[in-house]
Amino acid sequence: MSFTEHCNAIFSACTDYYHLMDNVDAMPENPYEFKSIDYYLFLKNWIDAVQWHLEDIIRHPAIDPQEALQIKRRIDCSNQDRTDLVELIDSYFLEKYAAVRPLPAATINTESPAWAIDRLSILALKIYHMQQEAERCDAGAAHRKQCHKKLHTLLEQQKDLTAAIDQLLDDIEAGRKYMKVYKQMKMYNDPSLNPVLYGAK
Repeated sequence: MSFTEHCNAIFSACTDYYHLMDNVDAMPENPYEFKSIDYYLFLKNWIDAVQWHLEDIIRHPAIDPQEALQIKRRIDCSNQDRTDLVELIDSYFLEKYAAVRPLPAATINTESPAWAIDRLSILALKIYHMQQEAERCDAGAAHRKQCHKKLHTLLEQQKDLTAAIDQLLDDIEAGRKYMKVYKQMKMYNDPSLNPVLYGAK
C-alpha cells in the first residue's frame, strides 16, 4: 500500500467514524499514536467532517441569525485549524526529505504534498455523501441515477489524485522535484492585518 492509499484508508475510516455519531460537537477518540503522521491525518479528516456538516447546518433557510453567526465564527476557526494542520503535515514531509539533494533540473510543484492530501480528505467526504445520495430510498430514480454518475466521477478523481500525489512524493524522494512551503498567512484572522479588526480598537 502506498502512502497515499494509506491516507485514503484513514480518511475513509474517520469519515465512517464521524457518521456513527453524526454530531458536530462529538469528541473523537483518535486511535493513532499522539503526534504521529497517522494521528494528524485522522485529525485532518475529522476537522473536515465537522466543517462539512457545519456548512450544511448554516444553510438551513430558517436558521436563527444569531446561531448562524456563531456557526460562521466556528467555521472561521475551523478553517484556521485546517490550514495549521496542513502546514504541520507538510513539515513532516520537509523533515522526511530534508537529506534529499535536488537534481540540477529539479522543478517545483504547483502545490505542496499536504495541500494535495487535503483534497484527498475532502474527496473522502464527497464520496461518502454522494454514496448516501445515490442510495436514498426517499429520492426519485433520476436523482439516484445522477448521483451514481457523480459518484463514479469522484471515485475516478480519487484514483487519479492518489496516483498523482504518490508520483509527486516519488519525484521529491528522487530529487526530480523539490518542496517549497509558503505559510498561508491568512490575514482575516490576524488582528494586526485585518483592517476591520485593528480599526475597531
